[in-house]
Amino acid sequence: MDFMTAEFAMVAVMLLAAGAVTGVLAGLFGVGGGALIVPVLYEVFGFLGLSDEVRMPLAVGTSLAIIIPTSIRSYMGHRARGAVDEALLKSWALPILAGVLIGAGLARFAPPFVFQIVFVVVAGANAIKMISGAKKWDLGADLPTGAGLYSYGGLIGLLSALMGIGGGQISNMIMTLHGRPIHQAVATSAGIGVLISVPGAIGYMIAGLGQEGLPMDAIGYVSFLGMILFVPTTILTANLGVKLAHSLSRRHLELAFGLFLALVCLRFVYAIVTG
Repeated sequence: MDFMTAEFAMVAVMLLAAGAVTGVLAGLFGVGGGALIVPVLYEVFGFLGLSDEVRMPLAVGTSLAIIIPTSIRSYMGHRARGAVDEALLKSWALPILAGVLIGAGLARFAPPFVFQIVFVVVAGANAIKMISGAKKWDLGADLPTGAGLYSYGGLIGLLSALMGIGGGQISNMIMTLHGRPIHQAVATSAGIGVLISVPGAIGYMIAGLGQEGLPMDAIGYVSFLGMILFVPTTILTANLGVKLAHSLSRRHLELAFGLFLALVCLRFVYAIVTG
């Protein structure tokens, strides 16, 4: 694509606007915004004329790379307010890393619709729980210990790497279903985004090395042009989301996150139906 055309200007504006929304979501819900980034990048790479074989993994890998600065900014903001469960982050670090590396390795073989269906079922159930405020949905008074806790970490890393998200949606679901306060779940999930995005982006770079049909700016399945256009506004708006999260009551934050999950579910349902 010619960098001086109206088409490129439209793509740039679309990426900058999507970046601003992503930054707010990162701070507000402790998520990386991958559920928004991936479909936007997928369409942008279509504008650039890339083949269907590389568009999706390139969108996922670039999404994980974009999530790195937004997750760090969001995590630091929540940590400054003392809301992050640092002990849980340490317990989940290695299992999440293992899950991310496995997910990055499987990304080019696994059918995307399988993981989309899993996400729709789990996220849909939690969206209903959040919106209804029902406590009977809780799986326990707190998170399990030992193997159960580590299994959750591995699951978060695996699904996040395959879906190109920072893990906030999944970790938020797990934590709130086990009785953790929504503000703590949001804050801790921001840190989980850092644990997922860094090794995930590196894994996709390696997985895409030598693949044909990738743009010149890409290293493996990560487009640096996409990063340059997307990242600036995410960094600028992430702290706005953090402030907004801590200004809301527990109930209002639950409602907002429930509605967000419902919208993400609809996006995945649309992707499954349209194939």
